[in-house]
Amino acid sequence: MSSSTTGATPYYFVPQPSRHPAMAAFGLLCIIFGAAQWINGVHWGMYLNFFGLLWLFVVLFQWFRQAIGESEGGMYSHKIDISFRWSMSWFIFSEVMFFGAFFTALWWMRAHSVPALGGIDNALLWPDFKAVWPSVAPGTTASPAGIIEPFQTMTPFWLPTINTALLLSSGVTLTIAHHALRENHRGRTLAFMWVTVLLGATFVGVQAYEYFHAYTELNLTLRSGAYGSTFFMLTGFHGFHVIVGMLMLFFITLRLHKGHFTPDHHFGFEGAAWYWHFVDVVWLGLYTLVYWL
Repeated sequence: MSSSTTGATPYYFVPQPSRHPAMAAFGLLCIIFGAAQWINGVHWGMYLNFFGLLWLFVVLFQWFRQAIGESEGGMYSHKIDISFRWSMSWFIFSEVMFFGAFFTALWWMRAHSVPALGGIDNALLWPDFKAVWPSVAPGTTASPAGIIEPFQTMTPFWLPTINTALLLSSGVTLTIAHHALRENHRGRTLAFMWVTVLLGATFVGVQAYEYFHAYTELNLTLRSGAYGSTFFMLTGFHGFHVIVGMLMLFFITLRLHKGHFTPDHHFGFEGAAWYWHFVDVVWLGLYTLVYWL
């Protein structure tokens, strides 16, 4: 039950019992169960998966709308603001661990797995195996048995470098928008927020073209050995996070148009900004370790 008092901001707002968590869990169940059936050839699994996605989207829309209404209604005090900051901090920490696992997998393959396969212990099994990274043809890291087609590796020029410039520029424009909001220059805030969203969308478009180039011209696919799988795993998950961050910034911009957020009360904006800067940092790691080394 709510601890609010009419006309006053509560010390700590406790919402009424909500249906949203249970409904969101049901949507996630449909998504996971449908996906499991889909990949195992059950025809209705695809429909259940898409139903779960639609269901979850509707639930999140209602849930976020309720939270926004409570915030704009003055129900959230400084204590709630601190709670949100801790929650976002732990969420970003979990994302750091998520990408940390993938970066560790890349390092383990390059520093341990591949050299071990090329060691003397495996010389009888694969006498012609060459323990080099990255693999560029059958007979090297990709496939000692020659069952993987030759491919070319992705270089940092020019698409990844262009995307690096786009993401770094978006971090600058987002910071300018944040400072403009704190100074109550709403027009400048909106202008730089739209530029940030546009830069994020352009990044996604360039990465989509990069994938098309990899598949059609380099023959670099998910089936291209350890190099191909780690390349698409790391860049693909990062691209997904860029899309999520871009959508967060897009909806924050729409809220700014509606007059939401003040110079002293705008954690929704700050939380999205934290996430976007995290995405920028992860890309710098990807750009260095995946494209250059």
